[in-house]
Amino acid sequence: MKTLNKELQASITPRKALEILKDGNNRFVHNLKAHRDLLEQVNDTRDGQWPFATILSCIDSRTSAELIFDQGLGDVFSVRIAGNIVNTDILGSMEFACKVAGSKLIVVLGHTKCGAVKGACDHVEMGNLTELLSKIQPSVYQEKETTSDRNASNPSFVENVSQINVKRSVKNIIERSYILEQMVENGEIGIVGAMHNIETGEVSFYEEVSFIKDDQNPNFSVAALRH
Repeated sequence: MKTLNKELQASITPRKALEILKDGNNRFVHNLKAHRDLLEQVNDTRDGQWPFATILSCIDSRTSAELIFDQGLGDVFSVRIAGNIVNTDILGSMEFACKVAGSKLIVVLGHTKCGAVKGACDHVEMGNLTELLSKIQPSVYQEKETTSDRNASNPSFVENVSQINVKRSVKNIIERSYILEQMVENGEIGIVGAMHNIETGEVSFYEEVSFIKDDQNPNFSVAALRH
């Protein structure tokens, strides 16, 4: 597959970027990896990079974005942190990726059986991890379906919290970054939430937190995201 350059990146819309990732995940699930010469891509990207998407995912060793979406060198910015939470440094990285480097889509990618989410569900406190897990705690409290066994031993509770955590992270990006908010409003970038199933490899995108302003969704407004 072709290595991205500035012209190719510029031609990709946020909607097209989403389609590329969906197609790549479909190849991954069916073990149909696209042919790439990685050493050639090293050479092609030595003078610059033009990634079309920025993916915020967990540090879990099974959730490498490049592999899950079958992408090559220079194709995506990969931002990884336990529990795919949002903080100031991550927002700054995303602002660079989109405003400076031209990325067209932000994906907040959670995954099933997330250890960080389990830790938050069990209210784990351990060194610096305590502060990180505190950013997931609001999702734990927001989960209202589960009335008993509200802990990591309850798989459905953990998955509910994981979904809420992804959706909260999407909202946090918009609410905490004026730069990214305006880019979404102007149709320059899109932002979507998704969940990776570590048993099947499949990524499911959440339509209710997919915010792309284009001909398919011309009436979208960031204000709708704030509710």
